[in-house]
Amino acid sequence: MVITWLGHSAFWIVTDENLKILIDPFISNNPSCSVAVEELRPDVICVTHGHSDHFGDTMELAHRTGAVVVCNHEESVYLSKQGFEAIGMNIGGSIKIQGVKITMVNSTHSSDMDFIEEVAAGGSAAGFIIELENGRRIYHAGDTGIFGDMKTVIRDIYRPDIAMLPIGDRFTMGPFEAAIAAEWINPDVIIPMHYNTYPEIEQNPLEFEDLVRRSNPHVKVVTLQPGQSYQEG
Repeated sequence: MVITWLGHSAFWIVTDENLKILIDPFISNNPSCSVAVEELRPDVICVTHGHSDHFGDTMELAHRTGAVVVCNHEESVYLSKQGFEAIGMNIGGSIKIQGVKITMVNSTHSSDMDFIEEVAAGGSAAGFIIELENGRRIYHAGDTGIFGDMKTVIRDIYRPDIAMLPIGDRFTMGPFEAAIAAEWINPDVIIPMHYNTYPEIEQNPLEFEDLVRRSNPHVKVVTLQPGQSYQEG
């Protein structure tokens, strides 16, 4: 399994069985992403919420590749009306695609679809638990502040092995809150995201690493540069 950070909250995951999953495909207008959208051919696109810096190039990619889009119900209705194959979900629900289980979990954030001319309601923002064919579980928190379910539902029920957590502050958790979330969730590996894309969310990830090291030294923080990968197996 290979996880590549494309900058902001966009991740490219290739499973052991070669299923290609793209999360929050903010690619072409992402100043921190060096990958051209034309280079990506996902099988599955997971969208955490309707903001343009997460919904991104979803429709272009789905049109070009035929990828199925996994998102909340409201966004799936919008996409279906545009002619795309979308699987709508809601918090607590799960689906399976080619041996990979995708569960939608809560996040604390807004989700209006701001990429269309008249901003429209976009349902609830979410995170995803992605259970791979080998049983390893990846938690993509989406845009979120810290919330109590990380200490109970996320940790005790879903038990993620790898967690992507936002640290940018202002629109999401900052490093301090994210380090507490890391302690609560207690995964093997944390990959920080949603920072340094714009001046408003500039952070030093080394400070986050230090906070995590002091609160939970058993957790490994993997700080990637956009385009870099973390690999297992």
